[in-house]
Amino acid sequence: MDSRILGKRQNIFLLLFLLGRISGAKMLSLNGLPATGNVTENSSAYVLVHTFSVTLSPSPSEVASGYPLIINSNPLTKAFRIDPGATHTYKVVTTGDPILDYETMPNSFDLQIYVSDTAGASDLQILTVQITDVNEPPVFRGNLANQTVMIYILEGNRTPPGVIYQIDASDPEQSQLTYSCTPVSQSFTVSQTGTISSTKEFDFERDPHPYLLNITVTDRLGLSTTRAVIVNIINTNDEMPYFTTKERLYRIPEEKSPGTVVANITAKDPDDEGIISRLVYSISPPNMHFAINPFTGVIYVAMRIDRDAAPLHLHPNISLVIHVEDSPSGGQTNEIEITVIIEDLNDNPPECSLYNFRLEVSETATTGTVFLDLRDHCQDIDVEPPNNEFKFTGLTGLGSNKFTLNPSGSGKIVLIGDLDFENPDNLAVEEYTLTAVVQDIAQPYYTNNIYIYIKIIPVNEFFPGFNNPSYVFNVSEVTRGGSSIGKVSATDKDLPFTGITYSIVAGGGTLSYTNIFWIDPNEGNLEIIATLDYETTQKYILTVQASDAEKLATVSVTINVLEVNDEKPVCSANTYSLAIPVDLAVGTNIEGFKIVCVDRDSSPRSFRYFINSGNVNNHFTFSPSAGSNISQLILASRFDYDSGLDRIWDYRLRIYITDDNLLSSSNRATALIETGTVTLSIKVIPNPTTTITTTPAITILIRTENVYSESAWYVPFLISVGSMLLLGYLSFLLAKYIRTYCPPKPKANKRPLKTTPEKKKVKKEEVWEMTKINTVFDGKATDPVTGKMYEYNSKSGARRWKDTKETVEPGIKDPVAQEMTKINPVFDGEARDPVTGKMYEYNSKSGARRWKDTKETVEPGIKDPVAQVISTAPANSSEGKDRMGTPSKQEASPNGRELAAKNNMATKPSERKAETSSQDSLKLQKPKDGAGGTGSSSPGRSPVPSPKIYPQLQPKPALKNVV
Repeated sequence: MDSRILGKRQNIFLLLFLLGRISGAKMLSLNGLPATGNVTENSSAYVLVHTFSVTLSPSPSEVASGYPLIINSNPLTKAFRIDPGATHTYKVVTTGDPILDYETMPNSFDLQIYVSDTAGASDLQILTVQITDVNEPPVFRGNLANQTVMIYILEGNRTPPGVIYQIDASDPEQSQLTYSCTPVSQSFTVSQTGTISSTKEFDFERDPHPYLLNITVTDRLGLSTTRAVIVNIINTNDEMPYFTTKERLYRIPEEKSPGTVVANITAKDPDDEGIISRLVYSISPPNMHFAINPFTGVIYVAMRIDRDAAPLHLHPNISLVIHVEDSPSGGQTNEIEITVIIEDLNDNPPECSLYNFRLEVSETATTGTVFLDLRDHCQDIDVEPPNNEFKFTGLTGLGSNKFTLNPSGSGKIVLIGDLDFENPDNLAVEEYTLTAVVQDIAQPYYTNNIYIYIKIIPVNEFFPGFNNPSYVFNVSEVTRGGSSIGKVSATDKDLPFTGITYSIVAGGGTLSYTNIFWIDPNEGNLEIIATLDYETTQKYILTVQASDAEKLATVSVTINVLEVNDEKPVCSANTYSLAIPVDLAVGTNIEGFKIVCVDRDSSPRSFRYFINSGNVNNHFTFSPSAGSNISQLILASRFDYDSGLDRIWDYRLRIYITDDNLLSSSNRATALIETGTVTLSIKVIPNPTTTITTTPAITILIRTENVYSESAWYVPFLISVGSMLLLGYLSFLLAKYIRTYCPPKPKANKRPLKTTPEKKKVKKEEVWEMTKINTVFDGKATDPVTGKMYEYNSKSGARRWKDTKETVEPGIKDPVAQEMTKINPVFDGEARDPVTGKMYEYNSKSGARRWKDTKETVEPGIKDPVAQVISTAPANSSEGKDRMGTPSKQEASPNGRELAAKNNMATKPSERKAETSSQDSLKLQKPKDGAGGTGSSSPGRSPVPSPKIYPQLQPKPALKNVV
């Protein structure tokens, strides 16, 4: 890679140089080049090779930055570079990388030096660098390369004269080497090939024992290197050595470091009297714990000796057999046995299986209880007492005043204080941290710390207690759902406080709902989740339970429903038509008509009657006008059509009945006043001689009579045949359904019976059509989405806003039903379908529902089964009074339902048909699910759940009985 890069750079600079020459830029030149420089091998960095200078043109120009430089070399190398010197003077020096080596590298390098100035002129010259060889001393190889060589030879004829060692050396310049030995010895020679030879047989007793030979190797230029060779003469003899050491028993403490001297075994060889012995000592067999100097007989510790480990734990005495030999092989030998006793030291601290103990102690634990014995978890592996004895001291930390070591030093943790959380002196400490110290009895008193964490477990000792023995709350019957009506509070003396959960366990239910009250399980706030009615229930007694997860407490909560004037006077009849002669006497009760009114939350003396509209010229009045629930319609003034004072023959009176008669004028401005309405149509019948100046209204009575004709015999025949075919088809479908889902048991075949329908005479029916006008809004309710009050007609379902009197169109969808189109609802409540009896889940915000067992979604377009059941209830079960004066507010009384059923059964077909026709003529569209029904007082109707989740607010299965 480097060669390719340098080659490319060379080409570029050559091109630049040629271009500079062609352009005539000849004034720039390199002085002192081309030239040849010399440098010795092994030169270090920054060694000067050559110096040159640069001559610039007369123009004001300078040497370009980075120049001059070596653009190429032959062969390629990074061993040189150019450093600036004096002004326009430069030096070629070595880089030291790589080190120049005459023997392994090229001996000559051609460096191409290129220079350029700021005017664009350039020059290129070549510097030839010659590498000068330097003579290097020869080197030894093999054993002599870095150490002294020891040579052993036997005395006598066992080692005849001859070669004893071959020297291995070399010269970097590969020159001829010569070998020499100093001092000059007659016993040894060194040949020119490096062979060391002995010239005689040696005698150990007469000749020196060792010979020191300084071997020198020299190259042709006189450089040399010297190494030492020691020749040792080994003595041989036939005398058995003997031991001079008399001691046979030695003691040494354990854990002595390797190299510690245990004993010095000495021996002598009779053949070596008066000189240094050459005996060789050894331990036979070898012992892992001890070693012996083979020449001095000193026994020393070879490795760690642990008295507490096997086998020394039980057998601390070690026997050593010392072997001495006066010749490495084939000589005379002798042996003695010594015993080394290993003494025990206190070298181990007490050790415990655990140093962190975690205990759980009940807060009701009694003093004197032993929770932990530390001695069961600790031991000292030292062998002998007192080295293996220990004690426990220093019980410190948080809780040291609650626990102690008893008896002292025993390691038994004993409770001496009170742990009760409810004791204010304990500061409700849930965990105590203690530190105990286990310590040796003997020196050097090794210690270890033990940490004990004692967690105090609270005990539920006390029952929760309510702050009051009982609670009484007063709430208005018109309080809206979700409103808070009071709070119960309980405390628990147990510490730490784990919280109290509140719940309603009894009371607060109605016929339709299991509980119309809800309590916050954490705070104890009581809320109302359904409508209250003073006229139905004046007092609720709840049993509220407080629980701390183990113990319970209950309290009685009385909720008094405060009466509010929220019922309208309901009068019968509320719509009536009368006819009077024009000459009726003043003061006469018109056709004996009277209004009978009932108000469930007001006395009969609270009614006031006045005609709001239609009483032109004040011809009509009611008597009494106040203070009674019965008032008669009285003609107050005579009619005067002759003079033109009266022009109206048909009067439509709108009568208001208020329940504020007993209130003072000042209280009427602030009190809640309810108003009932009655509409009367009065027709004034003129005398036969009276000329009617105005166009009277026309009432058309259509009489329809069904007449049977003998010539139309085919009509009943076709009706009979069609009925039979339809009946047969329906029977076929029923049988197919039964056979599919309820397979019949095998039975004998029976022929179906055929009955011939008898001809019946068609009964004559009279059908009357009449138009009802002036819808009476006899109920009120709150829209669950907007919170606004609206009025409704319990029969037709018509609605209007209470404050603006604007009609709520029947086609407007219920906002709650619209919310059911939301996806991915969270089903946070459940209820039972009163028709199918199946359980379904619902979302309290969106109204989405699904069957609980199959998880199939009940599509939003499907009508509420509860609403469908309610729609089949008799019209007389709505809020207000029926013709018989039977009260029915939130729930129809059983007598009212029975009476309505009897009236429906007693109604003639013609009347039922007329009623149907009248309802068709009103052209009222049936409200959809939730539209206009939220305020309906039909029994069993479930109110739309508020955004808060109230699991208690569920319709009861008793709704089936309403159908």
